[in-house]
Parts: sequence; C-alpha cells; structure tokens
Amino acid sequence: MKTYRPLAAAALLGFAPAISCAIEAQPNILVFYVDDMGWAQPGCYGGKMAPTPHIDALAASGVRFTDGYSSGCVCSPGRVGLMTGRYQARTGHDANPTRAGRELLLAETTMAQRLKAAGYTTGIVGKWHLGDTAPEFMPPARGFDFAVGTVGNLGEGKGPSFYRGHEKIDEFPGAPITSPAYAREAEAFIGANRDRTWFLCLSFNAVHSPHVASPKWLEKFQHLPKHDQQYASLVAEADEAIGAVMAKLHELRLEEETLIFFISDNGGAYANAEMGGLRGHKWFVWEGGIRVPWIASWKGRVPGGRVSREPVIQLDVLPTALAAAGAEVGPDWQLDGVNLLPLLEGKVERLDPRELYFRFGVQYAVRKAEWKIVKAGKDLEPMLVNLARDPGEQTDLSAQFPEKKQELQALFDRWNASMRAPRWEDLRWNGDENRKGMRKERRKGKTAE
Repeated sequence: MKTYRPLAAAALLGFAPAISCAIEAQPNILVFYVDDMGWAQPGCYGGKMAPTPHIDALAASGVRFTDGYSSGCVCSPGRVGLMTGRYQARTGHDANPTRAGRELLLAETTMAQRLKAAGYTTGIVGKWHLGDTAPEFMPPARGFDFAVGTVGNLGEGKGPSFYRGHEKIDEFPGAPITSPAYAREAEAFIGANRDRTWFLCLSFNAVHSPHVASPKWLEKFQHLPKHDQQYASLVAEADEAIGAVMAKLHELRLEEETLIFFISDNGGAYANAEMGGLRGHKWFVWEGGIRVPWIASWKGRVPGGRVSREPVIQLDVLPTALAAAGAEVGPDWQLDGVNLLPLLEGKVERLDPRELYFRFGVQYAVRKAEWKIVKAGKDLEPMLVNLARDPGEQTDLSAQFPEKKQELQALFDRWNASMRAPRWEDLRWNGDENRKGMRKERRKGKTAE
C-alpha cells in the first residue's frame, strides 16, 4: 500500500506548500549507480564512443549537472558516501575493502535503513562492495528487504562473487555479463512492489572490468579496435538495461511517482574512458577521478531539459530522498549532503555556499565555488586551480593567489581534523608506489581494481 504524508510536514522541509488538509504520496526512489564511468561517457555529456539514448533521455527529463561529484575516487568509499550521506572519512573508509575489519562500520546507518523507517520497501540489485566477511555486513542486515548481485568486483577475491539475500552464491545467470540480468531483477522488484513505496539501488558492475558484453553488442561495435569494442559494448548494454527499467516504470505508470538519480561511483579508469578533457582518472583526486555524470529526474515534479553548473555530490542523494519522503533528519545523524529538491524543482538557482572535501590516503582536495586546492600525489605540492577557467587543472595559481590557497588549505586541515584517520590505505596510490601511479596517470592507465 502506498504511503502518504501531509504536505504541511513536507513544507517544514522547505519544498512544498503548507496545506495541512492535503496529503501527498511519498515517491519511489531509484538510484542508477554505474561503476567507473568517465564524466563525458554518456552522449548527453558529449560522449562519442557508444550511444546512450536512455541515459540521455533521463537527462532530458530532468537536470544534468556538469559539476557533479563522488566523494570517493575509488569504488567502496564512494558507496559509503552514497549509502550514508556522510563523508567516508568520518569512519576512515578511504580505500576499497580487502579483508575483515575493513567493512562499512556497523555503527553507520544506510539509506535503506533510513527509508525503511520512513515506510519504504527496499532493494539493491548489483554490486555491494561494503563488506561481506560476515552476515551482519551483508545487504539484508543493512536494511535491504531484497538483495541480489555481486559482493564486490567480478572475479575479485577467493570466495563466491555473488549473493542472493543472506547467502553467497557461486553462480549467477549470464555472468560475467550482468547488466541484462540486473535489469530483469530490478523489473521484478518494481513489479512486485508496484502498490508499495519502494527504494531501489541498481548498482551496475559496468563499466568496471571485466569488459564483457552480449554478442549483439560486440557485433554492433565490431568496427572498433578490440578493447574499444568491448568497452563500448559494455557501456551500451548498461544503457539498454537502464532503458528496460525505465520501460517498466512507464508500463506501470510509475514515472511521476519516482525520483530517479543516475551517478557514477567515481571517474573513468581506462584509456578509452571519455573524460572531456579532465585531468586524471580513478585513484586520483584530480577532477577526472571525482567528477562524474550526475543526473536527477522526477517526471511532473522536476522540470526537464535543464543543465546546472551548481556543484553537487553523491552525499546529497540521501537528504534529498528523505526530504521527498517527508522524513525528518535527526541532528545527531551528521549528514554531510544537502536537500537538492528546491534546486531540482527550480525554486532556487543556487545552493547555499559550501565546500566539498575529498580524501584518499595522502591525497586530498577541497572545492569552494570555482576554486580548488588539490594534492594528488605523495610527492606533489598542493596546487591551486580555478575550475571555471581551467577545468583541466593545468595551471597552478598558488603564487598568484597565496591567500586563497591558504584559505582552502586551512579549510581542509580543519575538516580533516574532525574526521577519522584512514583505517587502511592503498599504498599503490598513496605510498612509495604513488610514483608508479603517477606514471600510470600520465600514460592514462588501462587497468582498474
């Protein structure tokens, strides 16, 4: 049964008229979360390699953000931020988990738990990557009523790669090609809960390695060199899966009842990831590692066809979803994101001024308005850039604007002191091996982990 909330309660959250006698249905919340997709990969961002008509349609129906971010430049930290609405540095979760003790801490509350408390049926389809060493770290124990997918990256680790509910499983239909199966699982979840209010995170393995796709897509791109063929096919097949889920919403007439996000967990990781001139890639806090495709859509509620240059971050998804649900946010939750609904609905053009923070071991960055300070390597001095004039981060303005650099450095130092030190570090990118990583960055590395 659909859950309804008073519009007056919604007004307290600043996005609806205060009509105490009226009621309004809570929207479904759907998050398409892709893996390792470069900022300029979708066609609506200028991508040329593979058509993405369904992602482009989402952008046309809502708001496409040019300056959308993930707080993590690698997979798991970005997912911590999405699921909790809090910087992963609050729990020292700076790098990908590889063993026991590196899971999402049990003290953290997930988006699924928050929305479940607000009356939602919750589901996750796809990559988890927040801990699988014991049942209490698996999705069903973290608020998900329905859960199926991969525990981490395909083929990673010694145990089973997949899960269904509480159980880890060795095989999954169609694997290692997962996008079509994930679409079917998502469609089934939506169909089974058509009369309930639901939250679904469809968390793709694409476009992370292995770069595999169905024969029909490989055939479509057979004119490309082999690696480009595989990569383009993977992109197109994920887009097709998004289209299938959107078709299900249309069939069930749920489009106007569903708030939708499309975001990548971090920047592109491969030489053929389309980055639109941004510097760096996954593993770095250059823009190429943290700026991602970022779209929000809600038919009938969010005016479509808009492009916003306002900086947003995946931390904003949870507070926006809670506001749409009419759920109050406890001050003790210490959420780091903000409610984007007034911006999405066109009621405001700008968010209140804020800084965005990024940390990956010894790497760090702060963005404030168009200014950014970035230290993207152990042996690199912090660099000051103006992203409005230099989105490719080529010119260090430290000497010209020393006070601005000092201001941003002080902001980071204060923020960092309030966070937890990294519980573990990926020394390939943050220790002595960082020099190797920087060489890879210059060569536009072709591997991902």
